[in-house]
Amino acid sequence: MSEVLLERAEGVATLTLNRPAKKNAVTPAMWAGLLKGLQEIAVDPTVRAVVLTGAGDAFCSGADLWGGAGDDGTPRQHRLMWMEQMNDVCRALFRVPQPVIAKVRGAAVGAGCNLALACDLVVAADTAKFSEIFTKRGLSPDFAGSWLVPRLVGLQKAKELMYFADILTAADAERYGLVNKVVAADQLDDVVAEWARRLAAGPPIAMALTKRLLNDSFAKSLDQALSDEAAAQSLNFSTKDTAEALAAFTEKREPRFTGR
Repeated sequence: MSEVLLERAEGVATLTLNRPAKKNAVTPAMWAGLLKGLQEIAVDPTVRAVVLTGAGDAFCSGADLWGGAGDDGTPRQHRLMWMEQMNDVCRALFRVPQPVIAKVRGAAVGAGCNLALACDLVVAADTAKFSEIFTKRGLSPDFAGSWLVPRLVGLQKAKELMYFADILTAADAERYGLVNKVVAADQLDDVVAEWARRLAAGPPIAMALTKRLLNDSFAKSLDQALSDEAAAQSLNFSTKDTAEALAAFTEKREPRFTGR
């Protein structure tokens, strides 16, 4: 059975880390599978939203530090190439035009925590746990943790989370701004399905442009942001989706977006 599953239904693609016996610790082969899945999704016009989750009782316990190791305990891949493979997945998550929801139950730690945070939205079960656990493993952050976490919680709080590597409850993660929504564990599937449905019903071009503008926002001056917004809005006004949205508003009905 594949350790990364890709399913498509009603405009929503679901990527599932499928190694539940190891709490979905990600091996080099799984990074490759995630990258392939995201690349396929990015060019599939039938996919309007993406859900990223883990099988079993965990989201992801991080990178498998022993997976694919040689007899002497060293990775078969050069360590730098191993990290670049992980980095390619992170870049793909940010570049895929569709909005991505992380559906988190159980542990999301280390690279698994940052895999969730790199998604556009994070919905967690009330039993979920988060940790920037790296220092407890003698490591520094990866999967863009040093970039993501300060932007979400501020520099001082990020240092606290990174230095102490404490385990956060879902409620704490929501309070710090790491998680968008916490729900009862038995409601997680339904809530994420509803969010994904709403995203899939939205205007694909406008959503993709919004994602790009927001992801690039911290690297821009005000003038550059205004210029990029103007260019994006000009593109939106040329689409059939914007015309449909205006017509639906006038006719007092829900718009039907086609991505054109």
